[in-house]
Amino acid sequence: MTKRGQITLRELLAFDEGGVLRLLLAPSGQDVRVTGMIIGDEGPARSYAGRIVLAAGLFHSTGAATASIREAARRGAAAVVVRAGEDLAADALDVAEQGGIALLARAEWADWDDVATMLRSAAAYGEAGRGDRMAEATAGGGLAALASVVAEFTGGSITIEDTQFRVLAHSATGPEADELRRSTILGGRVPDWRVEELRRSGLLRTLWSSGEVIHRPADESTPERLIIAIRSGREMLGSIWAAADGRSLTPNAASALSRAAEVAVPYLVQHRLRESGARRREEHALRGLLAGEGDLSTHAWTLGLPPDLRCAVVLAETGPDAPAPGEGEGARGSAAERVLEVLALHAASYRPGVLVLRETGRVAALVPVRGGDERDVLGLARELDALAAATPGAAPVWVGAGAVAPSPAAASGSREEADLVVRVLRARDGGPRHALAADLGPALDVLRVLDAVRPVWERGSGPVYDLVRTDLAAGGELVRSIAAYLDAAGDVGRAARRLVLHPNTLRYRLRRARERFGVDLDDPDTRLLLTLAVRLAT
Repeated sequence: MTKRGQITLRELLAFDEGGVLRLLLAPSGQDVRVTGMIIGDEGPARSYAGRIVLAAGLFHSTGAATASIREAARRGAAAVVVRAGEDLAADALDVAEQGGIALLARAEWADWDDVATMLRSAAAYGEAGRGDRMAEATAGGGLAALASVVAEFTGGSITIEDTQFRVLAHSATGPEADELRRSTILGGRVPDWRVEELRRSGLLRTLWSSGEVIHRPADESTPERLIIAIRSGREMLGSIWAAADGRSLTPNAASALSRAAEVAVPYLVQHRLRESGARRREEHALRGLLAGEGDLSTHAWTLGLPPDLRCAVVLAETGPDAPAPGEGEGARGSAAERVLEVLALHAASYRPGVLVLRETGRVAALVPVRGGDERDVLGLARELDALAAATPGAAPVWVGAGAVAPSPAAASGSREEADLVVRVLRARDGGPRHALAADLGPALDVLRVLDAVRPVWERGSGPVYDLVRTDLAAGGELVRSIAAYLDAAGDVGRAARRLVLHPNTLRYRLRRARERFGVDLDDPDTRLLLTLAVRLAT
């Protein structure tokens, strides 16, 4: 057994059920002792002996990475953690091997805070198995063992719950258990009516704000109970409930419950890290799948998606909404984000298997398409549009659906199309606010062309460039006139009516473009370049 305050590399990796770290190399084996953590370069005065070095912000080049590993090994560190995908030099593993130092990689979805929290919690977890009879009896058995041990110490029936009132562990249930305890354990969580009752009575407020054991006397339907919150510093992690089912609680039940709350902390932190890690991994995989980045097959596997699943992406994006009188810019943003939260919840519950990615200003939903039927995709787009329109004070929302992709690995193409659909709908002032890619005809292809030629336009020069840039800086009157003229296929009368101008006024403006900038609107190449320039610039 390791000394107090220490944990082995093997124990640390066993604690890391969420997969925050991946072992790359352990030349001295996994039973090396870890005594603490170094974040970045903490200077020569700080001892590195037996510590894990988090290479946060240190590696700006592959040479720097190798030098940092060598320095950590020289100063006696147990391990170095690098970022996932770190471009290590070819000799980095050799340096670690020769220095006898373990090398670990941080998961792509995790950040350095996740690593630090996991390491601190792993050390606390190791401590939970040492120090007194309760801790030693619990070691290796997790929360289930803790519930059984606490039941023995208190003489009561035990449930350990998280902050969402889900039952994480419980002691054995005897025939004398009350109906509330039975329904709580069978349902895996405290019934909603009971939570509401506890909230109304003020007990939950007392529980969340107190560090003491709370006594709840028996009433007509439930036996005597003792409750205590489980905290890590100021953070609320859960609670332990002891019920006197059919027998009296022991005289030392309150002190036993207090100790149990201390022992439970690393177990609940581990539970929270595991849940958080699972959510973050899935979010990272979905983001990678929709962007077409990373190992797409691995992303699909992480999300539980069959490789041949047909799917499509529905994208909802907000526009700027005016804040209420007396409210500032922050109110505008919060109103837009609130409606997106509602849309995200609706999309997630629309059909089994729909995956939702919530981003600032938008919601993306990956929708499974069974048997080639695209009605689910259009149905979700319509429902999101209707829900946004029915939300009082909501920002405008545009909803676009991409074409059905043949597999999750091709979902980024559907996401790209959905994004183009939203851009087209935005530009069509007063038109519909939801559409499928197939509904928009050549409009999507035009956007693709414009996106492709934009870099060429931005690098160019000449009369057309001078006209567009100069006129837009002065308000854009001439550019708008030329745009209307080109859209009307050179019909001055029709373009003038669109602009609410006299035809002679429009002719004057077109003549001014020729005389001032040397732009010949009769030249086909010039008209093409002007058409592209106007679309890119307006």
